[in-house]
Amino acid sequence: MKRLVLLAFFLVAASLAFADSFTFSADSVQSVLAEGKQKTVLSGHAKVVSDKIAVSADKIEISGKDYSLLTCEGTVVADDKKNGIHLEAPRLSYDRDKSFAVLDGPALLEDGENHVVLKAQWIQDDGDQGITIAQVNVRILKSGLACRSEYAIYRRKEHLLELSGAPRVVKNGDEYRATRMVVNTDSEEISLEGSVSGTVHAASSTGTEQPKTTESPASPPPDTAAPGQSPAPLSPDTAAPSPAQAPLPSDTAAPGQSPAPKASGASP
Repeated sequence: MKRLVLLAFFLVAASLAFADSFTFSADSVQSVLAEGKQKTVLSGHAKVVSDKIAVSADKIEISGKDYSLLTCEGTVVADDKKNGIHLEAPRLSYDRDKSFAVLDGPALLEDGENHVVLKAQWIQDDGDQGITIAQVNVRILKSGLACRSEYAIYRRKEHLLELSGAPRVVKNGDEYRATRMVVNTDSEEISLEGSVSGTVHAASSTGTEQPKTTESPASPPPDTAAPGQSPAPLSPDTAAPSPAQAPLPSDTAAPGQSPAPKASGASP
């Protein structure tokens, strides 16, 4: 207990000499005070809280000049209070002076100011520059917008998301694919480059979205038969037109009748 109190006093006294002071707590503490090798290892419910960041993990190693480097393992949860960034990962390395974080394992970064959630196997975040790089199984989520890729650069200050490595973006049900894509997370404008493809849905009269389809051919007129069908019967009050016939001469018998007798006194 006395050792823990003395160590805590030493660390607090050292940190107070600099602007970004911090406090810590843990179930157990081990420390190395040799010149040039100073480090402190916090184990079990470890926590470090400074003006810039608050971190909790199963194990935290504090080292480097002015104890600015944090190496965290286990269930790591960190909040970059200066930049409004929430971090989660099995492993986290963090430089308090530069607000620079590297997350390894299934990692999560949440940008509270821009309402963007980024997930990936590996994430590097430069808090001061506002630039995040993510690799392997990258997922970026925002209301109405979902992005996938193998590599991504997120520029928070410019609201730009650059995707490569089989990128795919789904926006309000519409899906876009390309070799490289740039998404404005503010306006949700999407730029596509190389091998572009997509599926766009059209809004129906009820307000729901339906996939676009090609138009069907126009229906035939009522008195015209559709291909492969017999003509519709004529209505009873409609007579079929008959060809006009010229009247037969008076002395000519109609087909099937005997000729009319000649009048008396007529010339042969």
